[in-house]
Amino acid sequence: MTDALIAITVLWGFVFIYAVMATMDFGAGFWSMIYIDREKTKATNIANRYLSPTWEVTNTFIVALVVAVYSLFPTAAYTLGTILLVPGSMILLLLALRSAFLVFSNVATEYKKPLTYISGITGIIIPGLLIAVLPITHGEFVDYGNGLTQLNLGRLFTSPNVYTFIGFAFSSTLFLSSLLLADYSKTSEEMDAYRVYLRDAKIAGPISLLMAFCIMLTLKEEAHWIYDRMMEDLPLLLTSLGFFLLGGAGLFLPNFFSKGVKGMPRLSVIAVTAQYLIASYVYGKAHLPYIVYPNVTIQSAFTDPNSFRAVFITYIVGFAILFPGFIYFWSLFMHDKKFLRQKTNPNQ
Repeated sequence: MTDALIAITVLWGFVFIYAVMATMDFGAGFWSMIYIDREKTKATNIANRYLSPTWEVTNTFIVALVVAVYSLFPTAAYTLGTILLVPGSMILLLLALRSAFLVFSNVATEYKKPLTYISGITGIIIPGLLIAVLPITHGEFVDYGNGLTQLNLGRLFTSPNVYTFIGFAFSSTLFLSSLLLADYSKTSEEMDAYRVYLRDAKIAGPISLLMAFCIMLTLKEEAHWIYDRMMEDLPLLLTSLGFFLLGGAGLFLPNFFSKGVKGMPRLSVIAVTAQYLIASYVYGKAHLPYIVYPNVTIQSAFTDPNSFRAVFITYIVGFAILFPGFIYFWSLFMHDKKFLRQKTNPNQ
């Protein structure tokens, strides 16, 4: 494996981790907004309990992702910074708004409802803008000329493929977050909220699957090169579909560990996360060696090998220190009974 391939694997790992964590984070904020007036189900309290300790951790990964791009692929960073100026600026603005209003909603209690609505709405828009980066890198919306690289916004916002990606981001955000919140509600013994989120997952799941098929259909028309490469790994795509169906089955199976409780959300969370991992691997492999098709490849954008080795060692040392902390954090977060069963908002 070449240095450039190792570097892009590290970068794609950051993308996947952030995608899963941020999806659950943004979705929890949206559900907190949706159920803010349904106090009896305690669904909003559950969502807020999840948001409180996790949104700060999630934001650290987007910083790591940006630093990784600039340190490992500096030439690609220049190109991406140019073509993503408009969508990137919108993403940063919405992230800042969401973070600010998320904090203020738990401090200025008299304005809690409108602030929660703002953070919830921005939280569901951000994943759509983030995932729009992927079809942009397919090259159909990038114009080259006179030494300049420009994003053609007209073609971008009239592309069915872009809208299927955005729709997939919305549905996946709601699906993954409702799965996690169902599991979290069950662990917290908040069964009314558990039934609410289990129902939401049953609705959002099939929509996510439909949007995934729509992505493949529109890819075939607009980015045939990556569609053909993904079809070369059809067995992996079918395996991915199998994990998705297993995750869906987990929503209906009787729970053998809790009598009278229907659904195994923990199984669904694991299976669906594995499904996204396999699908993202197939997509990422098909995208190689291009970062932005067809002019920017991992080889042409790669940093100096000596610089890469220094950065790579730094990443290894950093994660060796941080990873056990993340594991400990999640074990406390998901198993601390006092925290899980608290009845009030922990941010207050």
